Amino acid sequence: MKNLQVAKILNEIADILEMQNVEFKPRAYRKAARTVESLSEPIEEVYQEKRLKELSGVGESIATKIAEVVETGTSQYLEKLKKQIPVDVEALTSIEGMGPKSVKKLYEKLKIKTLDDLVRAARQREIREIKGFGPKTEKKILEHLELARRGTERILLGFALPIAEEIKEQLRKRGAVNQVEITGSLRRMKETIGDIDILVSSIKPEKTADFFVGMEDVRDVLAKGITKCSVILKSSIRVDLRIVEAKSFGSALMYFTGSKDHNIKLRKIAMTKSYKLNEYGLFKKDEQIAGETEEKVYGKLGMDWIPPELRENQDEIEVAKKHKLPKLIEYDAIKGDLQVHTKWMDGQNNIEQIAKAAKALGYSYICITDHYSKMVIAGGLNDHQIKKEIEEIEKTNKKLEGIEILKGAEVDIDQDGALQAKKSILKDLDIVIASVHSYFNQPKKKMTKRLVSAMESGYVNILGHPTGRKIRTRKSNPIDMNDLFEASKRTGTYLEINAFPERLDLNDFHARAAKEAGCRLVINTDAHNIEHLKFMRLGVAVARRGWAEQKDVINTLALKGLMKLIKS
Repeated sequence: MKNLQVAKILNEIADILEMQNVEFKPRAYRKAARTVESLSEPIEEVYQEKRLKELSGVGESIATKIAEVVETGTSQYLEKLKKQIPVDVEALTSIEGMGPKSVKKLYEKLKIKTLDDLVRAARQREIREIKGFGPKTEKKILEHLELARRGTERILLGFALPIAEEIKEQLRKRGAVNQVEITGSLRRMKETIGDIDILVSSIKPEKTADFFVGMEDVRDVLAKGITKCSVILKSSIRVDLRIVEAKSFGSALMYFTGSKDHNIKLRKIAMTKSYKLNEYGLFKKDEQIAGETEEKVYGKLGMDWIPPELRENQDEIEVAKKHKLPKLIEYDAIKGDLQVHTKWMDGQNNIEQIAKAAKALGYSYICITDHYSKMVIAGGLNDHQIKKEIEEIEKTNKKLEGIEILKGAEVDIDQDGALQAKKSILKDLDIVIASVHSYFNQPKKKMTKRLVSAMESGYVNILGHPTGRKIRTRKSNPIDMNDLFEASKRTGTYLEINAFPERLDLNDFHARAAKEAGCRLVINTDAHNIEHLKFMRLGVAVARRGWAEQKDVINTLALKGLMKLIKS
């Protein structure tokens, strides 16, 4: 559970070092932070087993600092740096366009230390007077401030889920429980959550409560009882534990999973049948007629069991009553990841390491899609480099069995809709992903035309992270989604659900709209190291929330079927 805390501290160190114009070190700390953040195991175990220096990007110096955070929860080095530049770097850099150097300039010129200081300065039109900013930047800062404030109150699904699952496992092994489940918006796989909710049934509630509040990662105990406990973790995340009898576990699981609107509608249906529904069960007068399992409660209410991801009161109850719920894509249905980055560009692993990790996950194929641009200044691989990468992929394919490495690239869509890549090279690739990485503030009509033009080029297989949003920090680009869906169908371009925790783009609403429009989807991780490959379940969760079935997602196909589809 300290992975998030360690990564946060490493990123803060990187930001302050960048503000001090220190070379090389900021990049090293950020690389180490990404590694720790995406680990599939607790950083405490890596530390105890003396494996810190085996992690990608972690040398002697950074390993020492990680060890200190694991042992004490703090970093003396970070505290020393904060005294040199006493600003809330994390909050200020959460605003779109505000990097460490911008924060430093505003601190030096206007003594801005916090979001409140920034609001005051922007509203008093002081920021526009600083060289390098101006009225447009000032306006943009104000527009993104509210988004940044909301972001500090919510936790990304991809970071909260491993923490919740670790607590669940601890309770299962040592918490004297019979049943344990994650509940709330986390069980519904919402893209962000407010806190973590856990439900257990136990015949020894006192022992369960004692264990829960005494967990090593607990910082503060807010409440302790035999039915409810609340704690704050050292990572500042709140966790609530509910303890119920086994006979009420199913109804309590429904109740605490939500959503609120879903629950209200269920209670109204119960009332029409002269039943009473609450967290303790479904009752006919004073007799409990269901409650042990969710399936029994839903059944007594005259409907099929509804997957948690659908419980948002968006007609799922009506469909369940008609027994016509879709057979949602399963979490293990993906056969391969079609957007992965390597050391050839900004990734942390080589092609062979990625292929072996993909095979270990049960994939039969993986596609390498490093950024490629015919313009050297654009920051992607140049023509010579991508040809060399293709050669390496072909050589690695000959070495490995049980996994096929596909040749791909992610190319930029320029501001007019043209692809920043040579067509002669694109023809040699198995998969071409086109994405927007710049000029986000174009008018809706121009941005839509830009995306449609790229899809009409005849070279694009997948539109990457279509709306360009980043959760908590950047809004979706202005796009006419109906026009986008029409172009997707007409050109045979597949729309990506990017599973990276900060993106989840398309989101669930757009994924469902795309499905209903007849478009087909692809779920990719945008992985930059092998641990990121495990983000796939976040993308599948988005697809499930969007009512997607296996047939709607192209990388549920075996390789032969996928390539036949791509070539067509």
